[in-house]
Amino acid sequence: KGNLLAVAGAITVAAYQVVGRGLRSALPLEAYVLGVWASAAVALATLAACNGDGGGTVDVTLQEFSIATDPATVDAGEVVFEATNDGPNDVHEFVVFRTDLDPTELPTDENGAVVETGEGIELIGEIEDIPVGETQSVTLDLEAGNYVLICNIYDADEDEAHYQEGMRTSFTVE
Repeated sequence: KGNLLAVAGAITVAAYQVVGRGLRSALPLEAYVLGVWASAAVALATLAACNGDGGGTVDVTLQEFSIATDPATVDAGEVVFEATNDGPNDVHEFVVFRTDLDPTELPTDENGAVVETGEGIELIGEIEDIPVGETQSVTLDLEAGNYVLICNIYDADEDEAHYQEGMRTSFTVE
């Protein structure tokens, strides 16, 4: 915003110098500057309302058996999650829930996987089956609130639910 204000100031001076002599003599400099700055303020407000601020990109690291985010908090708006599976061995997924529940308290089935339609959670979005070494992204429009990010893979061969093994973290949208 600071850069936009500096540009608006420069435009004000340049425009005043270009305006014809007749308008300059009929309109005092102060009134002209006030009009340009008022227009700039409206433009800035419009940009902010059009989601010029907020959201952002979040780098997510998935690995046996944790999830890390950078940053851990973003402003409400369009959020791009870039999820990288650092393995070392397992395919992972990335699931976003809106909830006020503690990350360890999500509803689970008999295998320990989260019931994605369970009480107290709202499934917002997900990326399924991210192979080791790959990065995939999902863009979500997030409102302010509390979220939990998990891997919800259940491996029947090893009888392990990645969520129960620790692949969960809280995430805040302000």
